Amino acid sequence: MKVISSRDFNQDVSSAKRLARLEPVFVTDRGKPTHVLMSIAAFRQLTGATESVVDLLAMPGATGSDLDPPAAESWDRRADLR
Repeated sequence: MKVISSRDFNQDVSSAKRLARLEPVFVTDRGKPTHVLMSIAAFRQLTGATESVVDLLAMPGATGSDLDPPAAESWDRRADLR
């Protein structure tokens, strides 16, 4: 487990992210732990969570083509307001 100050974290976030890939990183504020930075894989293992729709859409190369709004002729929003 690595421990870094919030000042060091703010000055070099990239380094903290690299460390968090290997093990949790505790961030301290005035010497007291306030946050934990960990990889998403470690978080999922800890919580038992699986990939969500948001995770899948955020993947490189993912397209939202399946989520495009319907064509204007298939749904008229103004008709619902009448």
